Amino acid sequence: MIHRTFVPAPPLGDFVQDFWLYENYTQPHHLERILPSGTVELVINLVDDEMRIYDGAHPGPSRRFSGAIVSGAYQHPFVVDTAEETALVGAHFWPGGAFPFLGLPAGELRDGHVDLETLWGPAAVELRARLCEPATPEQRFRILEEGLKARLFRPLEHHYAVSTVLSEVQRSGSIPTVRDVTRSVGLSSRRLIQVFSAEVGLTPKAFFRVQRFQQVLAAVRRSGAPDWAHLAAGNGYYDQSHLIHDFVEFSGSTPSAYFQHLDHLRKQHVHIKRNHLPLPDGSNFSNTSEPHASRLAPAKAVTPLG
Repeated sequence: MIHRTFVPAPPLGDFVQDFWLYENYTQPHHLERILPSGTVELVINLVDDEMRIYDGAHPGPSRRFSGAIVSGAYQHPFVVDTAEETALVGAHFWPGGAFPFLGLPAGELRDGHVDLETLWGPAAVELRARLCEPATPEQRFRILEEGLKARLFRPLEHHYAVSTVLSEVQRSGSIPTVRDVTRSVGLSSRRLIQVFSAEVGLTPKAFFRVQRFQQVLAAVRRSGAPDWAHLAAGNGYYDQSHLIHDFVEFSGSTPSAYFQHLDHLRKQHVHIKRNHLPLPDGSNFSNTSEPHASRLAPAKAVTPLG
């Protein structure tokens, strides 16, 4: 398996956290759950001109997209098929980093996916064709970088309020309240929601909840045996029940079931992608699919691991 990443230089690097590439990605499991991160992802399939997204809580069809898609900021997990992930390249944006390249408010992609061609037109098809040609990882990253720079709908700069909020979260690592944020940026709550959703894709309240969940995930991955009550208190939850509620909503699993499964994967030396969780075979997702979905397709909560 080949796995490479590349961090573009500023100003693009202020909006794109990294480009990533997987080649010859084969796993014994068939499905992977993708957990909310509050970010937008550009994904291009280098083998098949198709991507399948599972969005149901019960056995049923997937949504079919082209081989180049954009996944909006999510508040719920969704599931992908590893058979579609043999060779992929993509861009992982910083929170709020994708909006200059979309041509529409990021909030319109919330909890959904869209074909890149819907946003970029023929340029999306041309970009995928270039990326699918034989090339080194470095060459593909350069092609992707050129493609993004050529599709700037807006200047590479945030509204000052959005920049202030994102910088504070990144700098301090603490999750503010919406009330504190509205006071610090001098905007009404309604105006802040409007500009923040347009650039980040989520409301400030939803974004803060997802970031708090991500902080817990990071702590769990570092831990040998999580103290859930301590994690709840240290990450701004009212109590352990509050943490469990949010964890189930965002991951589709209880915290204990998540950790047990993660621990099992570690012992099996399974490669785990960023914000992915390999699912055990036998999970209730079928391989049937619906007609091609060229527009937005919302995803729902998925089945718990246990």
